[in-house]
Amino acid sequence: MRKGGAVHGEYKVPGGKLVVVDVDVEDGVLRRARVAGDFFLEPDEALDAVNGALDGAPADTDAAGLAARIDAALPAGTVMYGLTPEGVGIAVRRALAHATDWTDYDWQLIHEGPQPPALHMALDEVLTAEVAAGRRPPTLRVWEWGAPAVIIGSFQSLRNEVDPEGARRHGIEVVRRISGGGAMFVEPGNTITYSLSVPEALVQGLSFQDSYAYLDDWVLGALGEMGIRAWYQPLNDIATDQGKIAGAAQKRIVGPDGGPGAVLHHVTMAYDIDADKMLDVLRIGREKMSDKGTRSAKKRVDPLRRQTGLPREAVIDRMIDSFRSRYGLADGKVTDGELALAEERARTKFTVPEWTARVP
Repeated sequence: MRKGGAVHGEYKVPGGKLVVVDVDVEDGVLRRARVAGDFFLEPDEALDAVNGALDGAPADTDAAGLAARIDAALPAGTVMYGLTPEGVGIAVRRALAHATDWTDYDWQLIHEGPQPPALHMALDEVLTAEVAAGRRPPTLRVWEWGAPAVIIGSFQSLRNEVDPEGARRHGIEVVRRISGGGAMFVEPGNTITYSLSVPEALVQGLSFQDSYAYLDDWVLGALGEMGIRAWYQPLNDIATDQGKIAGAAQKRIVGPDGGPGAVLHHVTMAYDIDADKMLDVLRIGREKMSDKGTRSAKKRVDPLRRQTGLPREAVIDRMIDSFRSRYGLADGKVTDGELALAEERARTKFTVPEWTARVP
């Protein structure tokens, strides 16, 4: 008796090529797998080996298990370019999870004027909740900073991360975001920050780590178009051969009544940096420099200005254009209702000591 049916999944290997998998599911087992894509694979028989390795695998086999089956089946001397066994495994898991693709959505861009740091924290929470509720399309929001700030991760200790005297001396506001990860030091004009608020279905079948790479892939392409060879560095960094240029963080938000939710993925990129000021405000900065035997943060966070030779606004414009050319992107705005809710959330949550110092 047949149970299941045909499923289709796609996955673009970060820095590689598109992998497409069509596979039938019968009585909880994979059958008749067809792997395709714009990758390169030698010899030709290796493709039959990949398909054969998937045939008969239990449908609940994870991506690593599927990759191990493929590895064991490949002919000696197989060469893969733009393709990995892990990538095939992920494409299968996305097929079985009925994951969506970037091009399945009508994306909206929000790029408005400078706003206070606490309001940015609130907007991330509100807009992602609206995506989870189905009231807002998937959104790319580019931030403009109204004031310098340190943004600490949801689980970081305030006293361990920030020197209060240094922050007061430089007029730096400290806010806590809803996502995990490390502290961000930002000044207007010196950073490029953006958020993706996406339906959970976009990252179905991906591990937590793989979702970072998947959601960062478009910006790696945008940087490449500006002459920067960048790559994803686990778990949440974007790096070049001249150093780290960006850090990402994520937060999952549950949908109404516990249904499918949304993912907030935000990234801060160093366009320019006042390294001495950063180290005067961030305690963790000094510790990391000491651990690496590095005397200057300039050797650890390399500004985009030097690597691109472009004004900050031009870098942002090129990033937006790259996203639009890949997936489509309509200009939008924060609605009056969303703004009112975010302003209330900023007032009652993101500017109160109970939240900012919730991990003292």
